[in-house]
Amino acid sequence: MGDFDLICCLWTIFIAIWILAQKTRFKTFRKYGRSYIAASYVKFVESAGARVVPIRLYRSEKEYDKLFQSINGVLFPGGGAMHINMYLNYSMSTRFLTFLLLIFKSNDKIDYFPVWGTCLGHQALTYFTSEKNLLVRTKTGNISLPLTFTTAAKDSRMFQNFPDDLLQKLATEPLTAHFHKWSLSMKDFRKNEKLRNFYKVLTTNTDGKIEFASTMEGTYKYPFYGVQWHPEKNPFEWKNVSGIPHSPSAVKVTYYLADFLVNEARKSLHHFPSKDEEAEALIYNYVPVFSSAFSVYQQIYFFA
Repeated sequence: MGDFDLICCLWTIFIAIWILAQKTRFKTFRKYGRSYIAASYVKFVESAGARVVPIRLYRSEKEYDKLFQSINGVLFPGGGAMHINMYLNYSMSTRFLTFLLLIFKSNDKIDYFPVWGTCLGHQALTYFTSEKNLLVRTKTGNISLPLTFTTAAKDSRMFQNFPDDLLQKLATEPLTAHFHKWSLSMKDFRKNEKLRNFYKVLTTNTDGKIEFASTMEGTYKYPFYGVQWHPEKNPFEWKNVSGIPHSPSAVKVTYYLADFLVNEARKSLHHFPSKDEEAEALIYNYVPVFSSAFSVYQQIYFFA
């Protein structure tokens, strides 16, 4: 086995995915820390064989750049922001926007680096691409829905390894948890050339009046993926049980999406320069708080 093969083997085993921390907006959160990550996102990534590095806020540009060279993908989670502008304001500092440019430059150089956005993270991806806030109000809070697949889904990367019977259940049973007040309407998606050229919409949903994009993926050159719904909630969150499906099929959906994301991250050749730096960066250095008494999450990681 050559040096390159050995390094690739190690990268395949040790996959690290960044998850963005968010500023604590609620008073009940602030006594625990200035920023947080819901533990369900961490479990989502870990369930498919990867490890998590928290993207803590208020870091230097140099630190973001160094960590970017060490990790294999990034996840923008949903969260407590009421609107995309608030999400951007408290999560996306100027320094962090510099990090996002690194992702684009990396993929431009064929340095594969996947990006995943859930709910508000999904909405943020549409903002980064279109450079506009195109979101509209929808009645989609605390509800589970089936997905309406587009013709693009058949040849998509995201759904290519799903069993046919599970895809059928996704199309006919309410297996996806929706907890959002804003959505990207298909009308606005079709009118925006930047979005049309960058993303393929794989599934849509409707609140009865407005059809919106619920799942999308970027071109192969840009492995960006967005879901307006919450796959991480199905096996790991229990507070709002009316809108979160916990059936065997719903849990399988979570498994296949987590497996897909981690396999995308395995294509990245980034790695930590040393085991000590890797150990220092991992989420294992923090202890989650049992938080269901004061939040919608079962557990939360807080950061100073």
